[in-house]
Amino acid sequence: MRRVTADEAVEVVRSGDTLLIGGSGGGHAVPEALMAALERRFLATGEPRGITALHPVGLGDGVSLGANHFAHRGLLKRVVSGTYVNSPKISDMALRDEIEGWTLPQGALSQLMREMAAGRPGLLTKTGLHTFVDPRHGGGRQSPSAKDDLVELVTFRGEEYLFYKPYHVDVAFLRGTTADEAGNVSMEQEAVTLEMLSEAQATRRCGGVVIVQVKRMARAGTLHPKMVKIPGILVDLVVVEPDQRQTYETGYSPAYSGEVRTPLDDIPVLPLDARKIIARRAALELFPGAICNLGSGVMTGIANVAAEEGVLDRVCLTNEQGHVGGAPASGNEAGAAMNPDATLDQPYQFDFYDGGGLDLAFLSFAEFDESGNVNVSRFGGRIVGPGGFINISQHARRVIFGGTLAAKGGAPKAVRQVEQITFSGAYARERGQTVLIVTERAVFRLIPEGVELIEIAPEADLERDVVGAMAFRPLVSPQLRRMDPRLFGAARIGLAADLAQRPARPPPARLAALARAAE
Repeated sequence: MRRVTADEAVEVVRSGDTLLIGGSGGGHAVPEALMAALERRFLATGEPRGITALHPVGLGDGVSLGANHFAHRGLLKRVVSGTYVNSPKISDMALRDEIEGWTLPQGALSQLMREMAAGRPGLLTKTGLHTFVDPRHGGGRQSPSAKDDLVELVTFRGEEYLFYKPYHVDVAFLRGTTADEAGNVSMEQEAVTLEMLSEAQATRRCGGVVIVQVKRMARAGTLHPKMVKIPGILVDLVVVEPDQRQTYETGYSPAYSGEVRTPLDDIPVLPLDARKIIARRAALELFPGAICNLGSGVMTGIANVAAEEGVLDRVCLTNEQGHVGGAPASGNEAGAAMNPDATLDQPYQFDFYDGGGLDLAFLSFAEFDESGNVNVSRFGGRIVGPGGFINISQHARRVIFGGTLAAKGGAPKAVRQVEQITFSGAYARERGQTVLIVTERAVFRLIPEGVELIEIAPEADLERDVVGAMAFRPLVSPQLRRMDPRLFGAARIGLAADLAQRPARPPPARLAALARAAE
């Protein structure tokens, strides 16, 4: 291992390289100093050119940081990522067809890093079937020049799967907190751990160069071996950035790193608005012991509602970046969590999700249509990408999508046909999945015949406020009822009392049988 500056480190990147970048969202373990240094080098010298940027999670502050550093014509050839939501400049380049753009499921890319590390042929999974990632619906392409088939449809033992192809990695930009003199890297102050180990292993297997940005150095042999996430045998260069921030918004929060557990009173109470109404109505689907995922967007408000109602410890909230328990963060901090019980590496969290481990998935929507398809990946002249949405929505037992019924300006989000299928209503019906769509003025469910309206707000007029705000006419339940009036008041809704009346998550059948025998 050799210690160098960021500007010295990026000299190893050559034109045409594939650059693998660790990190998540709004600065969570993002090697920002390295990305900025590569931008400086390109602007000063015009090199490197035509690189492929590969990162499982979107990276950026939504303005200029993260992947936005690479938004210069000539620097990039292609970008393969879970999402562009944090890097609008990359989205704009893909829209102008200045780069080859793909957005693929975050979980599939995360798990693919392990397959690449082991030298296996790629990732075989059902994740993405019947969505825009399926080659029959576009193969995840987001720009006209994106011609290669990065995903294949295959039949294995009589069933359809998607096969995600591996990548040859030339250089990896990774990040930790502390490196010792032997190159061992720990991540004690990071908000996430992600797939840093697999990315380092995959790069080393390809004969590439592993560069790790850290906040500080330690003497060799002083790091606890269980704290080391990237062993020194995988690290080539270390860059020390003393001013490294935990996220773009937060210098350091001990609640994010797990150093301390913050009082529940420190978790913000949401103002009474459409977002809170949606989060409250969605929270009515909780039950004791429920294992849940909170996606980004409006549904992260469920953590705030659960804390305010005193039920955060009655359920298990998780996010795809690896946190189990606690309160997943929202807004630009999404991906972190306050007071988690455990922080897993991201591929293992997606293993749990793909294996059907979620009782409830709470996900935001950008638009939905009369067939029950949901879109979050491309809409309104923006390329967002799916992030973890496809893994989560396809494999959870019950899915609750949330969002306002109309966009800002009044355009309907309930459309005749979504621009891009990120969730397939037909595939959900085929698998018997339970699906709700929650808005601030109406609640819908997916039934074999289509989308059915089952609840409307207490003061709402069916035709004027609901149907009139939609681009299609939903089926209307014969048992149409009013949404709970508690959702619209300033006082707490009494969720703790509601949960006390509901049956808890059942134990495995074998344990239930043992309990009955003991009685």
